[in-house]
Amino acid sequence: MAAQDPKSLYLTNDPSIEVLLRRSARARRYTLRVSQLDGRVTLTLPARASLQDGIAFINDKADWITTQVAGQGGQTVIALGNDVPFEGRTHHLCLSSTHKSVQVGAGEIFLPQRHQDRAAPAVKAFLKQAARDRLAAACDHYAEQIDRRVGRITLRDTRSRWGSCTHRGDLMFSWRLIMAPPAVLRYVAAHEVAHLIEMNHSPDFWAIVAELCPDYQAHRAWLRQHGAQLHRVVFPD
Repeated sequence: MAAQDPKSLYLTNDPSIEVLLRRSARARRYTLRVSQLDGRVTLTLPARASLQDGIAFINDKADWITTQVAGQGGQTVIALGNDVPFEGRTHHLCLSSTHKSVQVGAGEIFLPQRHQDRAAPAVKAFLKQAARDRLAAACDHYAEQIDRRVGRITLRDTRSRWGSCTHRGDLMFSWRLIMAPPAVLRYVAAHEVAHLIEMNHSPDFWAIVAELCPDYQAHRAWLRQHGAQLHRVVFPD
């Protein structure tokens, strides 16, 4: 992407929809893509194409973009006055003159005034830390039950999987699990901890998962039904 290009733009007819921009040396024309997984809209521009022409192309296709995104459930843009999904519930993001850090209340998330101009990054950092705390506690709890030790825990913004386990016992999770109900997050933790014994998805593996999390099937079903919506929460810079 050229140095002067922004990372993304927002539709003029629907400012809640973010369009990511990328340049490609192979591209011969402007192309739009709406991800089936998370609803992200991406405009690919030829390497030497005019950014202004690209913006005009986006605006010309605005109705099509809006229709495609709406058909997938739309995006949730994190900004003051909007809702933030946290532990399976929506919380209204409010500005606070008394809180020194991002805090959760009854149906509200309070943002300190010093973060007013960077609400989305502040909320994102809060969610990542909350995810790390809860996943670490859950993994330690389940690992103790099967007499295993957890290695390093890493958080990423993965779109193909919710967690993974290495042969060394290191675990990786999507930090977006903090937006799911707590029981769903704990299920994913139990799933990855079970891999400390069985590095497969054999009947023996699922027996361990069932021992750690007896109602795991309901939580797997929740992720299949609602997981894509967690990826449609966007955090503008």
